[in-house]
Amino acid sequence: MSYYRQSIQAFSVSYLSKLQRRILDCPYFAVNNLNRDFVNTKGFSVVFRRSHLSLVTEQFPYFGRYLEQALQPDCNAFYLNPLLLKAGSRVDPHIDRSLRSYCKTIEPPAMVSVLYVSVPEDLEGGELVLRSRRQQVGQIRPQTNLLLFFQGDLTHSVTAVVKGGDRLSLVCEQYNLENHELEDIPEFKLESRAVAPTAKRKR
Repeated sequence: MSYYRQSIQAFSVSYLSKLQRRILDCPYFAVNNLNRDFVNTKGFSVVFRRSHLSLVTEQFPYFGRYLEQALQPDCNAFYLNPLLLKAGSRVDPHIDRSLRSYCKTIEPPAMVSVLYVSVPEDLEGGELVLRSRRQQVGQIRPQTNLLLFFQGDLTHSVTAVVKGGDRLSLVCEQYNLENHELEDIPEFKLESRAVAPTAKRKR
């Protein structure tokens, strides 16, 4: 892969519509739990190992088709998050390392996948900018039903949304960890700023 690749019209319209509705109606969907690079955004996050993928799809069945198509076979740990931007939102330049809160030695993900669930036609701004060191290697204008994969070690940002409605995407950081690193990653964990999250690992 040369930095990134794209798949247009990746899913059915009916699936995207259902996915959008379920995400926005989810009780865990709130002001983002991500770091300060994510300005004026909303979402929630699911941390899981591949061994517990079935539990993720049991708790969040509407993520199933996306995960089936997007997850890379050589990756074993994942950080999944819906991400909503609106007018005034932006994401500042960063490299994804969300699992470092559990294991400090983890390197950036092998791959990041992004599905643009809903993008207003009149959207101004909200473009994804990819950089390798100081060189810009991509600038992707989001469009509904575009599935994007990019190298996990790229610095990336989202330009400020100037105009338009909500821009909703589903992002998954995908890691290929050594066994000693994987042991520090939760088998399944929900991260949300919503009051009293109730999604739990069944015993």
